[in-house]
Amino acid sequence: MVTILPKNGATGVDTNGTLKISAASGKLSGIAVTGDDGSKIDGTMSGDGSSWTPTGALHTGTKYSVVATATDTQGKAVTDRSSFTTLTPSATNIANFNVNPGDTYGVGMEVSLNFTSVVADAYKASVLKAVTVTADPAVDVQGHWFGNSRLDFRPQDYWAPGTKVTLHLHLNGVRTGQTGYGKQDKDVSFSIGRYQVSVADNSAHTLTIYSGPGVVRKKLPASLGDPDHTTYNGKMVISEKDPTVDMNSQTVGLGNAYRIKDVPHGMRLTTSGTFVHGNYWRPASVFGSENTSHGCVGLRDVQGGGDPSTPAAWFYNASLIGDVVQVVNSPDRIVSPDNGLNGWNMSWSAWTSN
Repeated sequence: MVTILPKNGATGVDTNGTLKISAASGKLSGIAVTGDDGSKIDGTMSGDGSSWTPTGALHTGTKYSVVATATDTQGKAVTDRSSFTTLTPSATNIANFNVNPGDTYGVGMEVSLNFTSVVADAYKASVLKAVTVTADPAVDVQGHWFGNSRLDFRPQDYWAPGTKVTLHLHLNGVRTGQTGYGKQDKDVSFSIGRYQVSVADNSAHTLTIYSGPGVVRKKLPASLGDPDHTTYNGKMVISEKDPTVDMNSQTVGLGNAYRIKDVPHGMRLTTSGTFVHGNYWRPASVFGSENTSHGCVGLRDVQGGGDPSTPAAWFYNASLIGDVVQVVNSPDRIVSPDNGLNGWNMSWSAWTSN
């Protein structure tokens, strides 16, 4: 009465599309699929109760035991058992992610995954199904592919302060290429902190910090990119914080323009090298009156960063990874959404059109 595929004792079984349970007559009334790694496989029953298939991928290199029961129209139950072992892939694709369990981030934090190998176009949909981000209070969170190895997640608008966010990685057994499979199966939870969004005005030479929409907390004098090295416009998210940064112009394609090994209070805004940072080598008079940087947002500081009363130290101590810094009134273009965690510069319709 009950048929279980693959057959009992099978080895090297693919993790996708091979497990199928059916009843020739009657209805399936109970299915249990458990792995020797402790995993339990959920599935979907057909409308007439005659067949069952798993809702996700099986784990790689795992021996599964199946117990399936079917009941006929007279109420007679028949149970069948089977076991099989899934394949061990020749290549494993790991998703490196940018959030730490238990940490607190700003309202603009994007969850970003970078895969160690490319994800083929044919398997992007199944990967996106296996990786999800949920929030409490609930909000719609969607993923967007940047190329074939980066997958970012964000809601339509900034996170609400106090939101609890969980990244669900259920990639074990999910195919990512002809020979590559995912391996991770874990949840990573973190929190969203207070609201802080700052606006760096290229024309006014200021950095205004908002503690709520339209609520100014502080305004700091700043110096942005000079006319030959303008600062990107757009919304940029702080992705790293470092007390001291070694800044070398050669790493950003500017030749031997500068090499400052002890730039204090560095907060990265783009992968290409845009920072908010302290500046001790310019006179205090330029902040608030003149743009003198090579594209960064500079704030007055002292060498070594040891004075907590300086604007740079204050902003560094007040900021979280995930806070947004928006540059306005610059003659430069809008920052590319994949240059850092800057997907907020895409419309929601563009973000969700994978």
